[in-house]
Amino acid sequence: MFLKIKSSRIALVFVVFLGLLVFFLIQLISIHLFRSAFLLKLAAKQQTYYVELEPKRGDIFDRNMRPMAVNVATFSLYGVPPQVKDKARTARMLHEALGLDEGFVLERLNRPKQFVWIARKLDWQVMEKVRALDIDGLHFLKESKRSYPHAKMASQVIGFAGLDNQGLDGLEMKFDSYLKGTPGWTFVLRDARQRDLTIADALQPPADGYSLVLTIDEVVQYIAEREVDKIFQKYRAKGAMAVVLDVKTGEILALVNRPAYDLNAPSSYPVEARRDRAVTDYFEPGSVFKIVTASAALDEGRFTEEDRIFCENGEYRVANHTLHDVHPYGSLAFREVIAQSSNIGTTKIAQKIGPAAVYKYAKNFGFGATTASGLPGEVGGVLKPVSVWSKTSIGAVPIGQEVCVTAIQLAAAIAAIANDGRYMRPYVVQAIVDRHGEVIKEYGPEEARQVISPETSKRMRQILASVVEAGTGKMAQSKLYRFAGKTGTAQKVEANGTYSHSKFVASFIGFAPVDDPQIAVAVIVDEPRPYYYGGVVSAPAFKMIAEDVLKYRQMTQEDKIISSMDKSDA
Repeated sequence: MFLKIKSSRIALVFVVFLGLLVFFLIQLISIHLFRSAFLLKLAAKQQTYYVELEPKRGDIFDRNMRPMAVNVATFSLYGVPPQVKDKARTARMLHEALGLDEGFVLERLNRPKQFVWIARKLDWQVMEKVRALDIDGLHFLKESKRSYPHAKMASQVIGFAGLDNQGLDGLEMKFDSYLKGTPGWTFVLRDARQRDLTIADALQPPADGYSLVLTIDEVVQYIAEREVDKIFQKYRAKGAMAVVLDVKTGEILALVNRPAYDLNAPSSYPVEARRDRAVTDYFEPGSVFKIVTASAALDEGRFTEEDRIFCENGEYRVANHTLHDVHPYGSLAFREVIAQSSNIGTTKIAQKIGPAAVYKYAKNFGFGATTASGLPGEVGGVLKPVSVWSKTSIGAVPIGQEVCVTAIQLAAAIAAIANDGRYMRPYVVQAIVDRHGEVIKEYGPEEARQVISPETSKRMRQILASVVEAGTGKMAQSKLYRFAGKTGTAQKVEANGTYSHSKFVASFIGFAPVDDPQIAVAVIVDEPRPYYYGGVVSAPAFKMIAEDVLKYRQMTQEDKIISSMDKSDA
């Protein structure tokens, strides 16, 4: 009997074990067939996590390889939520250490993730402060932050990059695809206690971005900004611009806009401060546009410098509109019409050569189209075809009304006169280079067209020199060099379509030196007060910019000569 009971129990135990074995086999088969992928993924997630590796954004240099935009090392704080034991306490401690909102930190740490950003782009001191807290689950990743050594210098040209090193404005935005590089990645291994190991399960290194080399010269930019700041503040202007070009190549040596903003803190300034006014804002140029009419008249052979023009003693009717000169003139020589900036004399010149010639030369001088400078947001201004001119247009367009231009267009136009009539396209990027200095893409001088003959150019240079020496541009005179240029004072158009009697644009465009032109400079001041004449407001700034830039270039050239002599002696 006892043996019978015992064998029954053994059989029962055997059946139970057999049943359990079958159950576990079924479970194993089920896991293998239906849940293996999920469990493998879960195990991998617990053992590794993905981290994106940031590439180094390319730098931006001036023409002499002086840095204008660089990257500085920073440290970004991230959390691994499962590793953070006391999330509320951690949020409180980070609030005290970094000033972060406790709710923000807590929300991040409660996410069902293995990686969450908490604070980006911290400097070394802050990183050490957080590390001293010794909080489990918090780690740092080395990143970089965009830094602009000169803060406001050429701010609208350079633009800025955001938190993730993405270009958001200016050249930073336009050339972002070259500058940003390609991110890398890695999987970081963890042990059974979820601690990071200094071992990468897999690694794809980031590819650093390329760098830009600009045509801008940091010293020339500083000189131009210094002088523009003076007149911007002195005349309490709404805005101010200056463009400095290399006459023979079209290289933009300096481009200034006021107001400016600090590239290291762009959000602290109004959005309008970011506008590159020299290429985005167009305006009626006024008398500086007379260089077009005068050039056309000489180039077409319709006038000589000494031809006399009766200026109607300051009052002249064109269709139903009466033109006036600032000062009443009788008979003036052609060169005197330009030197004294007579509206009536210029209109009479235009009437003789005809609307088609004025339009043709205005077009050839680059008005009505962008200069293709490579600067973001550039506009072409307004130049109406002759077919839509009114009866009064012949008394408006030739003197810089009913036409709208940009500062860079004016600089390029006056540079063409200085450069034997050859129009060179302005450009601001010289080259794109890799981290070893190898050129990836190069940009160079481009002659767009011959606007006027070399002979006409020579004659116009002397006429424009007389503007400075005996005409409306006397305040641009230099004791060191011979300068040439043209003044302009344009009334702005009010909202009702009439010309304002209180809002003006004061301009001076010129080149230097007269006998061997090297640089062209345009200085434009928007709504200066109380004085508003271009010859009073803008001409002195032109003088200072041109003098100091020429002295700087002369010193640079002398340094190069001495350096080459030293090398040959060695």
